[in-house]
Amino acid sequence: MSTPPNAHPLRLTAGSLLFSPGQDCPGFLRLHSGTIRVSLTSEIGREVVLYRVAPGGLCLQTFGCLVDGRPYSAEGRAETDIEAEVVPHGAFLRLLAEDAEFRTDVFRAVAGRFSDYEQLVEDVALTGFDARLARVLQRLATNGLLHITHENLAAETASGRAVVSRRLAAFERNGIIARRRGEIEILDFDGLDRIAREVG
Repeated sequence: MSTPPNAHPLRLTAGSLLFSPGQDCPGFLRLHSGTIRVSLTSEIGREVVLYRVAPGGLCLQTFGCLVDGRPYSAEGRAETDIEAEVVPHGAFLRLLAEDAEFRTDVFRAVAGRFSDYEQLVEDVALTGFDARLARVLQRLATNGLLHITHENLAAETASGRAVVSRRLAAFERNGIIARRRGEIEILDFDGLDRIAREVG
């Protein structure tokens, strides 16, 4: 995406809150490094991860707020240390109207984000839970390890903690994974892949 004028730098450490429900959007965020996690939390405290924003990607929450003039309805948090720049609201709207290259880049990113949403809906509505859990384990693992809690996995799979714990226990009994406090190790990558490919 082309570099817009009037942007100011933003640097945040891992865990920092970028935005929360009801907050007005200060401008268009261009992420240069790191990852932002966007999630919804219900009234009873259950969290669902909607998507992550990586460098070159777009936060659909921010885009919607800027275009519609509405406040945020979800939470955005720096999952890692991030470096970004923020284009003020007015400058963003002018660029969208006047800069064809910027407009094309933004719309392409929006289309990509909607594709991610389609995948999320498909995973939740049309895929069995074991396959959904296996895909999350594959996506979040680094060298076969995940440093994650069952509660966090519940948010990633749009389910409850008890469901995640039961299915992880089954995976462990079958030699797919090993569980330790705050950590999961993948032992059978082929077996996990077979589960991830299951439909229904």
